[in-house]
Amino acid sequence: MTSPEKEHTRGDGPAPMRWDRQRTDAVDDTALPGLARLSTLVRSVRTPEFQGVTFHEILAKSALNKVPDDARMLPGEWTLNPYRGCSHACRYCFARPTHTRLALNMAEDFDREIIVKVNIVEVLKGELARKRKLPPRVAFGTNTDVYQRAEGRYRLMPGIIGALTAARVPFSILTKGTLIRQDLPLLVTASAVTTVHLGISVSLPDVEMQQSVEPGTATTRARLDTVRAIREAGLDCTVFLAPVLPGLSDSSAQLEEMVRAVAQAGATGVHWTPLYLASGVKEVFFDWLRIHHPELLDTYTTLYAKGSEVLPDYRKDMRARLFPLLTRYGLPLPDQATDDKFALHGRRGRPEPPRQATLF
Repeated sequence: MTSPEKEHTRGDGPAPMRWDRQRTDAVDDTALPGLARLSTLVRSVRTPEFQGVTFHEILAKSALNKVPDDARMLPGEWTLNPYRGCSHACRYCFARPTHTRLALNMAEDFDREIIVKVNIVEVLKGELARKRKLPPRVAFGTNTDVYQRAEGRYRLMPGIIGALTAARVPFSILTKGTLIRQDLPLLVTASAVTTVHLGISVSLPDVEMQQSVEPGTATTRARLDTVRAIREAGLDCTVFLAPVLPGLSDSSAQLEEMVRAVAQAGATGVHWTPLYLASGVKEVFFDWLRIHHPELLDTYTTLYAKGSEVLPDYRKDMRARLFPLLTRYGLPLPDQATDDKFALHGRRGRPEPPRQATLF
């Protein structure tokens, strides 16, 4: 007999029941203060399958988000985030500060207090139906990962992909999550009528290191298998060697191991970025570093002395060592077009036309 989920409700009412029979009109009296102020909060749920994680289900008022033209990241782009917070728990995640807007902290709360926009599919369909001009493209994975473990429970992406496909809106997905494999048939269908770009983030060949700094993510091997599955489905797949961690995943031997594995998995492109430490996130990452690699504290303090980005000389050295490896293993060198596929630096041009369907 499985244990029932725990649902926090307000006032008198029926006892908590299993997932498929639970009420969806309850508000959590014990919700954290920032969440309690949300008029759209439906309920907060804990379940044995996600130990230590609380899902806060809300009714979204909007689905599509237009990034301001003067934003540092993704200027002028359209994004969509069915979740806030991420159980991948990557110590370096640049999206962590977004949780502070709900009076949640960017450390443990970001990993364990997950906001779920349970009605986002219906809201998206309504927005697409009302818009006179559809978004030129939509970028996923720009804030939190749409294929984090929560997606296995809520399955919001099939409806989202279906809505964008029906409207023929181009989109890109960048993820560490292997759950994307469940949606490959839908992505193949979408690619027949609009432009679809898929990217998998893989950067750490060492399993122990990967599980320490990205404790909620799938293994590197599982992600490479996902690249293979995407390619076998007939879709292109860009691999993001990101982030490269100075002193931890950037030796020449480690880089060659990763490039060789990525090439063998069938990646059609590669993009790389060094570690970026946003304001506040630097403290979270340095706390991890103090525990697991205190010998590198001085190195990181020097490399990130000027802010969130690593010193330019490090980038030059990485490029000089990485690009020859990409060439040796038959992979194209990353360029502006690679950035543009995933809306990394804002609008630069029209999306490519959809590919003609093929048998292979």
